[in-house]
Formats: sequence, C-alpha cells, structure tokens
Amino acid sequence: MIRTLLALDGALVRGALSLVLAAEEDIDVVAELDRNDALPPAVRARRPDVAVVDLDLIGEAGLAGPCPLLVLADRRRARSLHRVLVPGRAVGILGSDVAPHRVVDGVRRLARRECVVDADLVMAALIRDSPLTSRETEILDLTASGAPVAEVARALGLAPGTVRNHLGRINRKAGARTRVEAVRFARDAGWI
Repeated sequence: MIRTLLALDGALVRGALSLVLAAEEDIDVVAELDRNDALPPAVRARRPDVAVVDLDLIGEAGLAGPCPLLVLADRRRARSLHRVLVPGRAVGILGSDVAPHRVVDGVRRLARRECVVDADLVMAALIRDSPLTSRETEILDLTASGAPVAEVARALGLAPGTVRNHLGRINRKAGARTRVEAVRFARDAGWI
C-alpha cells in the first residue's frame, strides 16, 4: 500500500483527487492538508511514502524530510521549482492541469523512485526571457513598489490611461487576473 499525503490548495480539487487516489487498490490517502505550516509536521507524523503537493504550499524554504514529492505546479510559476529540487530527494513534477490518471501514475512511479517529469513544465522553468517590453518592466517595477497608477504615470511622463493599458497587457502576458498577481508572477519568473 502506498501511503499518500495530499497538500493542495482548494477543497474541491483536493477532495476530488483524494477520491481518485483512494479508489486505487494500492494507494491509501493518509492525510489531506491545505496550509503550508501544517505540511512538515504532517509528513513527520504520517510518514507518507509519497506526498502530492501544490508548489505554492511548499513555501520558500522547501520541505524538510526525505519523503518523495510529486509537485503539482502552475506553468506560470514554473521558475519557482528550484525550491523542491534537493539532492537526494525523489521529486516528480507535473503541471497542476494534468489528468488525474497522470497523478495516480506519478504516485506509483515515485513510490518506486522512478522519474516523473512534465517536460513542458521543465522547459517553462528554464525559460528566462521576459515577454515584457522595457516600458512594461518600468511600469511593473513602480507598481510593485506600491505606486498607484497616477504616480506611475507622473514618474514616467505618461497618461494614466496609457499606464492602465500597459498594466492590462502585463496581466495578459503574465496570465494574471490582478496587478498583485502580475507582480508575484513576474518576480517568480525573474522578469523584475
């Protein structure tokens, strides 16, 4: 029996994946978590054979302990995968949008210490070129420092509407819904 811990943001996704995994004869879900501070103690207490973890729940410091990780990551956040790559730890990497059967297969393969890698996600992690123009980078830098649109416009000699248009393009390029998300994605990707 493969003892599996789930640490995923979103009760619906976590619950659905738990049902899928629990339906397998050789997989037992021993814990379900939704907070990064609960992850290290749960790994120590439950001693899972594999942990299926949302990249955002691992935190900046990574995860202590030898438990193999099947990391589910949004392609826009792929540059943050370095946090989970620890020498001596078995790590699998899949996109957070993969079909459930790929997660089941990934859990089994990691339990056997086999490689589990989403090649597209790894390529996204390696891409260092920013899609932002130099003007968009300036605007996002000022926005990241907390400057409102009017202040950014004044600092760069632009109209506020022009700044808003640039911010809209930045959001689309980053795959973000808000300016705050765009700043976070751009920092993670090394664009600013």
